[in-house]
Amino acid sequence: MAENKRDYYEVLGLGKGASEDEIKKAYRRLAKKYHPDLNPGDKQAEANFKEVNEAYEVLSDSQKRARYDQYGHAGVDPNFGAGGYQGYGFDGMDFDFGDLFSSFFGGSGRRQNPNAPRRGSDISASIVISFEEAARGCKKQVDVRVITACDECNGSGAAKGTSPKTCPTCHGSGQERRQQRTPFGVIQTQTICSRCRGRGRIIETPCHACDGTGHVRRPSSIGINIPAGIDDGQIITIRGKGNSGTNGGPAGDLQVSVAVRPHPIFEREGYDVWYELPLTFVQAALGAEVDVPTLDGNIKHVIKEGTQPGDMFRLKGKGIPFVNGRGHGDQILKVTIEVPQKLNATQKKLLKELEEACGEGNYPKRRTFFQKVKDAFNS
Repeated sequence: MAENKRDYYEVLGLGKGASEDEIKKAYRRLAKKYHPDLNPGDKQAEANFKEVNEAYEVLSDSQKRARYDQYGHAGVDPNFGAGGYQGYGFDGMDFDFGDLFSSFFGGSGRRQNPNAPRRGSDISASIVISFEEAARGCKKQVDVRVITACDECNGSGAAKGTSPKTCPTCHGSGQERRQQRTPFGVIQTQTICSRCRGRGRIIETPCHACDGTGHVRRPSSIGINIPAGIDDGQIITIRGKGNSGTNGGPAGDLQVSVAVRPHPIFEREGYDVWYELPLTFVQAALGAEVDVPTLDGNIKHVIKEGTQPGDMFRLKGKGIPFVNGRGHGDQILKVTIEVPQKLNATQKKLLKELEEACGEGNYPKRRTFFQKVKDAFNS
């Protein structure tokens, strides 16, 4: 239950005013710390990993974060409240700015038939997926609240056994025309019909289920296919899954914004994946065959003798697949050298002997650097 959950900011070790960058960095650090692959069989680490992911999913989404900041866990609980604003006018009301303009300025242009079919409005949702799901593609369910035609009255707004009637004041046009004598002559104005409020119809006995609007808001779970290679911030459009139209018009669309959680060890750049490959001093100096993690699992990679910090290797086709296309990006390995710590006396002695045995000839960059310093002082 929500009351038993820890504060999401506390989970990530952040304050309430943390920036997006701070949230992302905290997530990467903790996700790496508790990742199941790095803690096999550790149930507590697994629970912590799930808690960290849940916190990031809310705090990385600006809308969810705003609701959480205001209402706490209840603000982001799908079982709490009405699910928030879903982009259908003003509380589902059909607001016509053309009418508003006409009421002020007596517009003389032709108004659209109020009973003509109208397309429904679009709705938006957001979803958070893992780095791997973005790379491979996946299927997800999105929970939204959609405005649909009322089943009780079939969208008419009138109670069963009754039907809407043409407004006797505007005769179905939705507008009233008035003439007024002024010192400058007769001025004709055109305003929204005061009796039917511009709808052209009057419902004498409203449907009890929808209060005469003809529409109700319902929760809906919509399945979406997320293509392999999608990137953070991209939007998927699901045609016809938005709010229903009026007077037989088509439904709007569902716009799903995709957020991709950062990966503990991989970073994405376009369709390439970057990975920092840690090597020991001995592996870099003598060469070695090492295991390298990729999105397709571990592979063997041969490190050549004398590899330097910052050297990069490219694994062809081991990156992100192209969206709706053929081929993949690459995985780029950037070498880092881990310096041994907490050496005992014997180990220190051996390293000093190695340093003396190597001599300056084995460190060309160092020799060049000191030569440049020497030349600078002698010039």
